[in-house]
Amino acid sequence: MVSCPSLRPGERPRCEATGTRGRPGPGGAARGSRRGQGGGSHSCGRPGARCVRGEPRVVGAGGPCGWGRRGPAVTAPASTMLPTRLCIMRKLPSVLARTLTSGTSASPGLPDMSKGQSPIHVNNVRSELRDIVGASTNWRDHVQAMQERKALHTLLAKRQEDLPPRRMKDSYLEVILPLGSQPEIREKYLNVHNSVRFGRILEDLDSLGDLCQKIIHPDCDIKFTGNVSWVGKTSMEVKMHMLQLHDGDYSPVLDATFVMVARDPENKRPAFVNPLIPESPEEEEIFKQGEMNKLKRIEFSTASLLKMAPTAEERNIVHDIFLNTLDTRTVSFRSRKLPPNSVWMEDAKLKGLQICHPEERNIFNRIFGGFLMRKAFELGWATACSYGGSRPFIVSVDDIMFQKPVEVGSLLLLSGQVCYTEKKYIQVRVHSEVYNANTREHHTTNIFHFTFVSENEVPQVVPKTYGESMLFLDGKRHFTAVMKEI
Repeated sequence: MVSCPSLRPGERPRCEATGTRGRPGPGGAARGSRRGQGGGSHSCGRPGARCVRGEPRVVGAGGPCGWGRRGPAVTAPASTMLPTRLCIMRKLPSVLARTLTSGTSASPGLPDMSKGQSPIHVNNVRSELRDIVGASTNWRDHVQAMQERKALHTLLAKRQEDLPPRRMKDSYLEVILPLGSQPEIREKYLNVHNSVRFGRILEDLDSLGDLCQKIIHPDCDIKFTGNVSWVGKTSMEVKMHMLQLHDGDYSPVLDATFVMVARDPENKRPAFVNPLIPESPEEEEIFKQGEMNKLKRIEFSTASLLKMAPTAEERNIVHDIFLNTLDTRTVSFRSRKLPPNSVWMEDAKLKGLQICHPEERNIFNRIFGGFLMRKAFELGWATACSYGGSRPFIVSVDDIMFQKPVEVGSLLLLSGQVCYTEKKYIQVRVHSEVYNANTREHHTTNIFHFTFVSENEVPQVVPKTYGESMLFLDGKRHFTAVMKEI
């Protein structure tokens, strides 16, 4: 996640409610903040107020763009995001083609918010955010830090109306990934094909669609920009844009949309976020698109196959697959035969295990969501590569569901499953769960959906059980939605 500049050395924080300057509270340096400005307190006693420098910031406004992130952090870590919809990305070999993030017929114009902004180096993003919230850099301090956060409940706003409105440009930030000007960091982002590792890009985006017909070059600087584009009562939508430097100018490469929720200091309940006021027709259009995206998320969730029976058309598809796999030499429902150029779904999966060490934690001492996204993408890519027998290219990253945070020390089990295929396209679902060695229980933490295109036509994946048939239909739904937007 990206953040805003912190207090200058020796400067006292200012209370946004009263305008007075107070003393940093005990939650600052004691929790490992390098400058001691995190977790501050003040004496004004106003509900929802926070001591800050410069523009006022308010407890309860979360998101990766630092909007309302000064003082003690009360927003959700990346691992507790609401269902997140990333960009729809079409990528032919080495080329990214333009599509829409939201499925609408047009993308609203992007207002210029960069005036007066100083970019942040990508390596400094986490340390900047730790400075702002007063998070410790030492893992051994995390227990004490979580205990101190309980006292921050008094700073929470009781109503959204108690929080001052914000503008989109208030949350605008830029982050630079200098692949060209600093070659020493380039190797971290290179794959064996001498192109950029897309999993690393996902990871950087989460720290902090439309695609243009541009190549991601491994030797040119990349700039990430982001701002809050829509807010509800306790949730917000954040637009992230990736641009790359060519001939002295930054050209758009991809966009991503994150939906995040603000949480209380102990991450137990939602917290209110600042209202958002559009200031131009372009911003009003962006805000309306956020409303439409919310309705689409609700509609898609309501029609989930985990809640509703398949449609009549989908039931016919499943029955046709069943009939096509029956062994005609026997009169038995159990005798199944694999059609030509097909693969049973149970044979089209890969699994991986990750031990979650403290080095992969976020500032809230849970496993960083971007790390989970990168690992899931890499397993999804390997699954598609193994299934298709050739190098796959990413087409879409769709609806990443963060259902539960991943604790440090967890055993993370990742399962990549090919759930739908059509011609050269491969739809992969990656299921992430944590395993508790003491109770021997498994708990789902994340669901990822990736669409890949292979260099050659791939075999048809065939479900055998009813559960696999539901995976097949769910994959077909995601694939159909992607194809409509391309």
